[in-house]
Amino acid sequence: MTAESMVLPATCERALLERFLRAEAMALWAVRAAQTQQLPRHVQRFLQRHETDEQEHLRQFEAMLGTISQRPSTLPTVPSQWEMLAVLLFGYEALGLEFARLLAAVRPDLADILDDEQVHVGFFEKELTAILAAGGIGSQQARDAARAWWKKVPRTVERYLQDPSLEPYRAELRGHILSVIGERFVRLGLLTDATLGIPQ
Repeated sequence: MTAESMVLPATCERALLERFLRAEAMALWAVRAAQTQQLPRHVQRFLQRHETDEQEHLRQFEAMLGTISQRPSTLPTVPSQWEMLAVLLFGYEALGLEFARLLAAVRPDLADILDDEQVHVGFFEKELTAILAAGGIGSQQARDAARAWWKKVPRTVERYLQDPSLEPYRAELRGHILSVIGERFVRLGLLTDATLGIPQ
């Protein structure tokens, strides 16, 4: 398997469904929490549509798995500054996108889910490009937030890959997912190759 075309066997389908459900639930609560902050009007409009997409994805995957995703009693704490919040949402969407990509390779009938995830990631990439281009304290806050978020990613990915069906592919999956997300952060200018330091 290459970084451009990782295709897992059908035996991994349920594990991928479960992990994408987990990623979607996390994204939904983060998006809901984000909407409690003072955000640019166009961002609020996007997040409202985004929440609708995530809810539909959750319903679809809960029905497929015959389960109900965990629903926290309180919303997570998110940064009040848009520059930092955009990094958080972008990071988790980028993670969800990689699991959607793996899932769509096993289940081509779910390609529409992958399309939605690409739209979500694309929105935050555009927003962060504008934030970084503007310079000043906002761009520095975004880069600081990216470094802080990136430190947590390896543990998050490791937790997501804890399933017996994924065990033979775990090391390669871990490296692949971290590499792809890291490259996104570097391309945007949130991180540098030197600060990436992807664990082997």
